[in-house]
Amino acid sequence: MRTVVIIPTYNERDALPVTLARVRAAVPDADVLVVDDGSPDGTGQLADRAAADDAGVHVLHRASKLGLGQAYVAGFTWALARGYEVVVEMDADGSHRAEDLPRLLAALPDADLVLGSRWVPGGRVVNWPTHRQLLSRGGNTYTRLMLGFPLRDATGGFRAYRAPLLASLDLGAVASHGYCFQVDMAWRVLRAGGRVVEVPITFVEREQGTSKMSREIVVEALVRITSWGVAFHARQTADAVRRLLGRAR
Repeated sequence: MRTVVIIPTYNERDALPVTLARVRAAVPDADVLVVDDGSPDGTGQLADRAAADDAGVHVLHRASKLGLGQAYVAGFTWALARGYEVVVEMDADGSHRAEDLPRLLAALPDADLVLGSRWVPGGRVVNWPTHRQLLSRGGNTYTRLMLGFPLRDATGGFRAYRAPLLASLDLGAVASHGYCFQVDMAWRVLRAGGRVVEVPITFVEREQGTSKMSREIVVEALVRITSWGVAFHARQTADAVRRLLGRAR
């Protein structure tokens, strides 16, 4: 299946060449799309040079940093317009190991969305601070309780979509900007009747650059997931009441 790996970047000049080389070695038949948000450190220009040397590398430039979610939506739109059958999300900083890509792709015959999961048996994290592990585990537990789905790592950004399912979603309605974009997309897939599979990965703390995690991103995720969860449970309660009233008649 024609596959493209989408890698969003913002100031990833040092990490990107290594990531590109590892992706091209791990899945040589896949293309790569770098979506650069106007990185002031020259990441976009470096990506252009890589694309000039390798026909399998493509670059999508955006004028400024508009959020991770919108970078991926732009990448999805680009990929769907060009007929790719599988669309992969992957970070540029090395935290997602390119060597795990074949495992994600191998699970696609049984799924519409494959999540690379840190929190299923066999998954692990390396050199990640304890507070980040607690934040991730706690966020995923809260997400499961609020949205009522069984995913162990809905916040992870290493994943592969089948294009037909992705094309069926209203990407223009996706307003999430930070890491809750990942939860938003997984929930949309489940509500659309898509099959979601989690496979274990090894997540490695980045060695170069700085994390994009911020208080604003955490707050956005908390507010949005709480809002979605309240609406979800309200619908469940209303449906249960209607069923009870129907049986009482």
